[in-house]
Amino acid sequence: MSLMPRGSLFDSDRFFNDFFTPVTRESATNAAFFAPRVDVKDREDHYEISAELPGVKKEDIQVRLADGVLTLEAESRAQVQEEEGGKLLRQERRYGKFMRSFNLGTDVAEADISASYVDGVLTVLAPKVKEVVPQERRIEIH
Repeated sequence: MSLMPRGSLFDSDRFFNDFFTPVTRESATNAAFFAPRVDVKDREDHYEISAELPGVKKEDIQVRLADGVLTLEAESRAQVQEEEGGKLLRQERRYGKFMRSFNLGTDVAEADISASYVDGVLTVLAPKVKEVVPQERRIEIH
C-alpha cells in the first residue's frame, strides 16, 4: 500500500509553484481547499488513517473510494455573527473544504473499509488482504 498522500509536500512541482507564488491577503482568506493533518498507522491486520477535522459536523464529511484511491473530504462552514460595538480583529480558524487522498494499492480489502468520527477525529480502517499461502496437494491421475 502506498500511503503517500496525493499532492503532498513531496510533490516537488506543487511545492515550488506554491513556494514562489506570492501570498496575498485575498488568496489567504479565500483558500478553497486545504489538507487536514493525518496520521497513518500500519497495524498487523489493517491500516489506520486518522484525520483531524475540528469543528466539522459528521454529515459534512465524505469518505469515497474510486479506482483504488481513498479520498477524505469535508467542509467547515464559518459562523456568521454580527458584531455589535466591535469588529473582528483576527481570524485564524480555517473554513472551507478539506481534502486528502491516498493510493490504497492492492493489499487492502476495499469492500471491508470502515470509518468512524469521534471528537473531531475521523478514523478510517482499511483491512489488509489476508495473504494466501500456496498449499501442496496431491493430484490423482485418472
